[in-house]
Amino acid sequence: MPVEEGVYGLLAEFNTPQAMVKATVAARAAGYRRMECYSPYPVEEAATALDVHRNRVPLLTLMGGVMGLTTAFLMQTWMSALSYPINIAGRPLFSWPAFIIPAYEWTILFAGLSAAFGMLGLNGLPQPYHPLFNAPNFRVGATDDKFFLCLEATDPKFELGETREFLEQFRAVSVVEVDL
Repeated sequence: MPVEEGVYGLLAEFNTPQAMVKATVAARAAGYRRMECYSPYPVEEAATALDVHRNRVPLLTLMGGVMGLTTAFLMQTWMSALSYPINIAGRPLFSWPAFIIPAYEWTILFAGLSAAFGMLGLNGLPQPYHPLFNAPNFRVGATDDKFFLCLEATDPKFELGETREFLEQFRAVSVVEVDL
């Protein structure tokens, strides 16, 4: 279904995390995939219902670590054996055991930076504007004591009327349309 012009999605407000999780599980079972939960504290059941535990951050971290290890070994090899060879006490120019400590440090550095920047990139951060800040009930209760489920209009199953009826069956405090 085409996206409604100017609509970001529908935001349902709940008083308890259990009601939000129940609606999230039902929405996922009904075929909605583009949704997000907002709560004042982490709700593990909501994360499970949203299926957000599978992500690419561990893979990015591994790739960063391997890149750091490779870069450190190549850089040290180039410096000590090719660019500036110095024979110290008859030792070989390519003395790889001496490269282990710097390579370990570079592995940790690259893995940490890859995890941090990968997480920011995958989350779409920094994001100075979000359409949910236009919803008045979201501004009041999102950080205090309210729980929200937003079904996004970009979801292929999203139909404004049907989605509103779907969310209202869970006895939400309110279901509001969020403008872009």
